[in-house]
Amino acid sequence: MSQQFDELINSFIDNKVGIVDNFLSADLSASLQQNIHTLQQKEQMKYAGIGNEAIADATQQMRGDKIYWLDKKSNNTSEQAFLARVEDFIDHLNSTCYTGISDYEFHYAVYGKGAAYKKHKDQFKTDNKRKYSLICYLNDGWKAADGGELVIYSDDTVQSISPNAQKAVFFKSDEMEHEVLLSNKPRMSITGWLKRV
Repeated sequence: MSQQFDELINSFIDNKVGIVDNFLSADLSASLQQNIHTLQQKEQMKYAGIGNEAIADATQQMRGDKIYWLDKKSNNTSEQAFLARVEDFIDHLNSTCYTGISDYEFHYAVYGKGAAYKKHKDQFKTDNKRKYSLICYLNDGWKAADGGELVIYSDDTVQSISPNAQKAVFFKSDEMEHEVLLSNKPRMSITGWLKRV
């Protein structure tokens, strides 16, 4: 288990962006995908807001994803397994890098065909509790022609990351500008933040 955590942390130390291909098991990824399909059928996925504003981006000019926040008290077994995985990673991160992470928040995110998210940072201007962003992808068989890449801008470098199932991406919330390119088919992830409160 810690091998994937070390790979994610070491690639972050080397490149300011941590990436590991198998952060989630195939079974857990599939179960989380099914959760999203169920939420969509029940029309529980909602357009997200911008920053820490309560009002959603009604025109979807900045971001086009729909989200559903995970509840730490949920009795959904796959969500609890995912959050346990996150908590294990936080424990490993704190013990090896002394980051002092004490909380987290995650939501499902679905980009429909033609949706994107323009360049932004993840930390609020009025709230600096978010320290690290962690994105876990849930897209089986994703191809380059499907679009939807995560593009991260760091100094003079640009990194493009495909949203393949089981992959995790990890970076500092207040430093890394990033965007999601236009997706040519539905694109699923769990996106969240490791916080110091």
